[in-house]
Amino acid sequence: MPRSTALTLRFVQLFVGLFLYGASTALQVRAVVGVSSWTVLTEGLENVVPWSFGVITVVSSGVILLFWIPLRQKPGIGTLLNALAIGPSADLVLWLVPTPSELVGRVLLFVAGLLLLALATAFYIGAGFGTGARDGLMVGLHERLGWPVWVARTAIEVSVVIAGWLLGGDVGAGTVIAAFAIGPMVQPLMPLFRRFPWSPERTAHAATTGLEARPASVTPAP
Repeated sequence: MPRSTALTLRFVQLFVGLFLYGASTALQVRAVVGVSSWTVLTEGLENVVPWSFGVITVVSSGVILLFWIPLRQKPGIGTLLNALAIGPSADLVLWLVPTPSELVGRVLLFVAGLLLLALATAFYIGAGFGTGARDGLMVGLHERLGWPVWVARTAIEVSVVIAGWLLGGDVGAGTVIAAFAIGPMVQPLMPLFRRFPWSPERTAHAATTGLEARPASVTPAP
């Protein structure tokens, strides 16, 4: 596969993954059965600092990136696009999807959002343009300390929920379920999204082994 085509397909995978990530967040918000772990922390920080929800989110992302240094994680273009693309996609889905009136509908919406979150995480990370600040912690613990993805993700989710709850953030049943379920859901999906022909692992291997497509030689006519 030509490198330009592979790069284009990787960007498509990245943007699709980021859109789905924002959509999954919106579905969980509309379910109203408990906010995600990082939202619990942000709500808790609102009780101790005189900043808005959005300012806390931006500042906390910068603080989280500092933890990337000992984990030897490097931000990529995906890290920046993560911050720029997820919000608008979440706003769009929040505008399109109302909150179900019945509890059963809200529970189903939460489950759909959780499944979509796991899919979106593996989708955009597999594009190889870098992770978001928060997912980068999971990847860093996995790569540097050898923790399984599900262990790293679950440890982060539980720690964030506890910190947010102690600061006064809202914790619901959905928060607890997400904290323990998202890690095991992401782990089996990660290898799948690294097997695409345009994935960085596949294209790098083709380049180093001489398997990258080359134009056929033409023998001059006598």
